[in-house]
Amino acid sequence: MLHLEHSWSWLAVMVGVLLGARPSACRDLSGSRPNILLLMADDFGIGDIGCYGNNSIRTPNIDRLAEDGVMLTQHIAAASVCTPSRAAFLTGRYPLRSGMVSSNGYRVLQWTGVSGGLPTNETTFAKILKDRGYATGLIGKWHLGLNCESSNDHCHHPLNHGFDHFYGMPFSMMGDCIHWELSEKRAGMEHKLNVCFQIMAFAALTLTAGKLTHLTSGSWTPVVWSTIAATLLFVTSYSIGVLIVHADCFLMRNHTITEQPMHFQRTTSLILKEVSSFVQRNKHRPFLLFVSFLHVHTPLITTEKFRGKSAHGLYGDNTEEMDWMVGQILDTLDMEGLTNSTLVYFTSDHGGSLEAQLRKEQYGGWNGIYKGGKGMGGWEGGIRVPGIFRWPGVLQAGRVIHEPTSLMDVFPTVVQLGGGEVPQDRVTDGRDLLPLLLGTAQHSDHEFLLHYCENFLHAARWRQRDGGRLWKVHYMTPLFHPEGAGACYGRGVCPCSGDQVAHHDPPLLFDLCRDPSEAHALTPDTEPSFYHVMDTVARAVEEHRRTLIPVPLQLDTLGNIWRPWLQPCCGQFPLCWCDREGDPR
Repeated sequence: MLHLEHSWSWLAVMVGVLLGARPSACRDLSGSRPNILLLMADDFGIGDIGCYGNNSIRTPNIDRLAEDGVMLTQHIAAASVCTPSRAAFLTGRYPLRSGMVSSNGYRVLQWTGVSGGLPTNETTFAKILKDRGYATGLIGKWHLGLNCESSNDHCHHPLNHGFDHFYGMPFSMMGDCIHWELSEKRAGMEHKLNVCFQIMAFAALTLTAGKLTHLTSGSWTPVVWSTIAATLLFVTSYSIGVLIVHADCFLMRNHTITEQPMHFQRTTSLILKEVSSFVQRNKHRPFLLFVSFLHVHTPLITTEKFRGKSAHGLYGDNTEEMDWMVGQILDTLDMEGLTNSTLVYFTSDHGGSLEAQLRKEQYGGWNGIYKGGKGMGGWEGGIRVPGIFRWPGVLQAGRVIHEPTSLMDVFPTVVQLGGGEVPQDRVTDGRDLLPLLLGTAQHSDHEFLLHYCENFLHAARWRQRDGGRLWKVHYMTPLFHPEGAGACYGRGVCPCSGDQVAHHDPPLLFDLCRDPSEAHALTPDTEPSFYHVMDTVARAVEEHRRTLIPVPLQLDTLGNIWRPWLQPCCGQFPLCWCDREGDPR
């Protein structure tokens, strides 16, 4: 019955195309139930794609999507780091509403074995479309939590959030997965453990010397325990890297661990094989497939076929391999005859990482003309991302839209296309993009968009409809290091609060239409509308804050500490090892 319904829906669309009608102008497509393929890169800079202006990294397949579809030039992520941005994407809500932020510097989930994650009372677009008869799959990165109380309760697992198939990393790719010099947490932990070891070893030696010289009396118990503690700290400091690899760098299929730790040189082949298998299994019914690439996050795992082939080192190689993967996935649609019945979307979770540098070699992305990058709450480089939609015969090929849109808009857009309804029992911040994509609406439904860094409001933008101006107001900005640099070099990421963040009174004001690089702040002397803009945005912020309901912050310390009993393990903990994949070739 689903197959028949799907076929009749698409027969109606194609008849309209053959008769010369424009479905975009004459037909309400809500509930048309196309297949939906969502492609999301990780840490990908908007300046690294040919269709967005790059002429030195080869991205022919992503460029082809833009040529055959609609390209958004002001597509904005709800956060400048992974976990909160992805939570907002799946739910259509600012991550503060679901508690997928922190208040103390924990910007993302730190381990697989933590209790924090996307709350079970949040509704994803996958959950709604599954209820409407869609096959729903997620292949690739998750990074939104796994367990709550035990190592197999899977309370935050993708299968508990509407996906009926999952294959990929529950956590995230990171330099620590291959013991890389650019370390997310290993290097810091090793340093702390070594300091503690030195203190404890000094204490043990001091106590021992005191006993042997009879300068101290009493039992040898303190000497024994301090020696044991020093030994444990020493062993842990040298084994923490291996523990991290086994704890976080593994693959799952649904609830089963298939590879722990990962064999990275075959991961790309495994992911493409899984995508092809999912499409073939579900080609006779409507499906939603979210392909969440592990590319181009450090450590930039790249197969031999692409290593050394680009003009931009390992980052360029990794980008070009991802583009090839996009091409392979699009070819799968072609071979199965699904191209015309599938809405394809490509984006990134946030901007490229400027601080990903090692000995003057850049391992992070380029954000084009936009200031800042990953981790910077308000600057455009961290939140402006690619946004490309392709739907042959429905969306006009080659269109470019310069209106403000958000990753959160994907939620109501795909829900309504799939015949579902946007939940009415909560605030949804995303807006249906279909009228804008079809050309039946000229302006975005977003008059205001807010830009958070953790739970701190750093900036807001206002699309002034009566004057055509696009204003950006910054309340807080990170202090770049060294002074005059364009990022927080020497740190993994810029902070959201504290003494390394500047508070602006009055706030900084930019006109993004005239100054998209945010290079020249406006003042009351240079902009007659200065106070009017400030007052208007302040009222919008206050109205937004009245809609916020306090919820537990999932990324704060309590939900973000590693707990052994929550650690997924293929085997007897801590001996977590298995390989159920074999060689995909």
